[in-house]
Amino acid sequence: MSNDELSSEQLAALDKEVKKLKRISSEWAAQMHDLVEDRLPAAYREIPALSQSTFDACKAWADASARLAAAQKGHAA
Repeated sequence: MSNDELSSEQLAALDKEVKKLKRISSEWAAQMHDLVEDRLPAAYREIPALSQSTFDACKAWADASARLAAAQKGHAA
């Protein structure tokens, strides 16, 4: 096994991490939805921080998803 390949246990852990990050990003998205639906325009000052947190959570999920896809491709070879 090369340094780039992951064991089955490492793949499972990465898959679990991707699922966790997806849940977290969905929770941030729900907060964005609530802001838009329930509190705007009065709560407009919340937009920058909430959008940055949502962006960061989604980016973390996307990065982990890309690592998992690459690892799965390498593992199948």
